[in-house]
Amino acid sequence: MLPTTSVSSPNQGNGALNSRDAARHTAGAKRYKYLRRLLHFRQMDFEFALWQMLYLFTSPQRVYRNFHYRKQTKDQWARDDPAFLVLLSIWLCVSTIGFGFVLDMGFFQMIKLLLWVVFIDCVGVGLLIATLMWFISNKYLVKRQSRDYDVEWGYAFDVHLNAFYPLLVILHFIQLFFINYVISSTSFMGYFVGNTVWLIAIGYYIYVTFLGYSALPFLKNTVILLYPFALLILLYVLSLALGWNFTKTLCTFYEFRVK
Repeated sequence: MLPTTSVSSPNQGNGALNSRDAARHTAGAKRYKYLRRLLHFRQMDFEFALWQMLYLFTSPQRVYRNFHYRKQTKDQWARDDPAFLVLLSIWLCVSTIGFGFVLDMGFFQMIKLLLWVVFIDCVGVGLLIATLMWFISNKYLVKRQSRDYDVEWGYAFDVHLNAFYPLLVILHFIQLFFINYVISSTSFMGYFVGNTVWLIAIGYYIYVTFLGYSALPFLKNTVILLYPFALLILLYVLSLALGWNFTKTLCTFYEFRVK
């Protein structure tokens, strides 16, 4: 059973403890502990990380419920176990190699594609999105009566990873079975299937991101994080009207990057 111990005092803020414990609960101390555990695989809970990956598809609310338990027991919203990041990295490698095979790339081209996907698509874009969402949520979404609380940057990055994982599986794994036989065709069915896959993947990213910030009790008006759905649907309709195949554009871009 997951722990449900309550926080000692709401007046302590988001991670603000007494002076005796403050040093080991600073952002730097938490980051050091997290990075240090990357070198100790036996200390990582891979079984629990796999559970999270499963429920990000079937019931993402349950994943964020666990973040509440972590806040109550360890006084931090962000993950303190890098097991999820390690498994996500493995998924990135496997799915990218599969993508390379589908696009008929050579060995060194696959390596270039893998480096691009890991350091640009996942980490680079993730750092940018997490920092932007961290700034916006702390600047505009924190309730007036909860100004002693703040969104941890690590939590914002965790939300990105949570949302990125389903998107990765949909675009870099499930889609692979349809690229050569359906999506790459010039017919309406080709770009309809391909663009619909993109609609589902990005829609899932937006939804899981919304759940992540709406799970924080000191934030308000988090429903605005669902507003990009309107732009997404508009772009989807326009792409079908114009015959623009998102997947073929992505494949062309990847092939250009690895030359």
